[in-house]
Amino acid sequence: MGDLFWNKVAGVLIGGVLVVLVIKELGHILVPSHAIELDEAHTAYPVDWAAVSGEGGGEVVVEETGPVDYGVLLAAADLSNGERQFRRCASCHSVDEGGATLQGPNLWDIVGRAIGADAGFGYSGALPAGEWSYEALDQFIENPRAYAPGTAMNFNGLSSESSRINLIAYLREQSGNPQPLPAPLAAEAPVEEAPAEETPMEDAPATDEGGEE
Repeated sequence: MGDLFWNKVAGVLIGGVLVVLVIKELGHILVPSHAIELDEAHTAYPVDWAAVSGEGGGEVVVEETGPVDYGVLLAAADLSNGERQFRRCASCHSVDEGGATLQGPNLWDIVGRAIGADAGFGYSGALPAGEWSYEALDQFIENPRAYAPGTAMNFNGLSSESSRINLIAYLREQSGNPQPLPAPLAAEAPVEEAPAEETPMEDAPATDEGGEE
């Protein structure tokens, strides 16, 4: 193969590169870029742009929440959903009356029962004293390790409040004598604004309409 052959090969390669570059530039000209700047006009839902851009001094606003109204939430709970939520617990807990102690204690009649009261189960000692009230069950199911540091329970918790309420309502029904539902919290009376104090008018100067006699 002589020099002429290699010159032809080099020419073909250079020509191919030039063709690719030309096609790319033509594509940019014929099809403008669809890239847009993300701003309020190009988003489908509200965005806290100050937080995204780092403005606002990095302060974290913590929303204050009031007490949980278990009376209202449990009365409106979805028991069928609660039963589905319990399926994730069924491998470790029985909920049948007289059911066997599995990896965890039996949960029949758990609502209102003393904490750590299943004589057939060996507890870790991390649970606090008290009873399984609605609030205690809610806090434990949400984050077992935060409620009982050192617990051996292998469950990360259930973050959804509605799912926890449904599960607790289902557990309440697994009893021969279910605990009564708590009364709804009393509604706070609206704060009435005090009426504005009226500014007393100054006495007008007296006039002697009759004049001197």
